[in-house]
Amino acid sequence: MESLELIREFLKDRLGVALERVVADAQLASLGVDSLMMLELMFEFEDRFGISLSKDLKSPKTVGEMVALMDQLRSEQN
Repeated sequence: MESLELIREFLKDRLGVALERVVADAQLASLGVDSLMMLELMFEFEDRFGISLSKDLKSPKTVGEMVALMDQLRSEQN
């Protein structure tokens, strides 16, 4: 599963966000992602890809930033 697919699935299931709204330049906050939801999304990412995230990661502001972060961490893991 690709990072964008994971984010889309997560937001659709948890917040009812339409898939077409989850695009690279969409602000996570405007999609309903608050700090608690961000933690849940990061935990989902860790579980799906078997990666431990650093506690001092800077929180992404957009879907594109989140995808880039996830892709970078996945590539470092391999």
